[in-house]
Amino acid sequence: MEVKLIITDFDGTLVNTFQANYHAYSEAFRQVGLALSEQQYRQCYGLRFDGFMDAVGIDDIDTRKRIRTIKGACYPGFFGMLQVNQRLLDFIRLFRASGGLTAVASTARGKNLANALKYIGATGDFDMILAGEDVKEGKPSPEIYNTVMNRLGVTAEETLIFEDSTVGLMAAQASGAHFIKITV
Repeated sequence: MEVKLIITDFDGTLVNTFQANYHAYSEAFRQVGLALSEQQYRQCYGLRFDGFMDAVGIDDIDTRKRIRTIKGACYPGFFGMLQVNQRLLDFIRLFRASGGLTAVASTARGKNLANALKYIGATGDFDMILAGEDVKEGKPSPEIYNTVMNRLGVTAEETLIFEDSTVGLMAAQASGAHFIKITV
């Protein structure tokens, strides 16, 4: 097997964003008059926004929109809590420097993902960055991984995916690519 493409998830894989995301969501919930416990958030970690809202029982569309807007606005204020998986980032940089293709495939919103990648100084380390709104189906659907492989012209057999969450690992497996579970 020759690996030509490395795809990494972002949240929890390339960067431990749990605390930053939790605090941003907690603030957004607070501003709309709701509460979010760390345990509630932990149970939903890795889900797309709509799945997260469904899981915590927020059905009102206006409330969802307000939470999304507030969370997006205050998230950068918590970037000091981001913890980069430096070994993985260094490995990806070496792989790319040797001629390999690299990509991020995340359920995160594109704006939040771009801001976080810029903050950690990794914007230029990837040939492709796909966010949650770039695909129709969220993980555990393999759509995001298949899209990256198709756009970069690489087969599943030539791809290695790094993932951390259960739904992400299910997506990686369903894509047919090789994958490694990150436990940081």
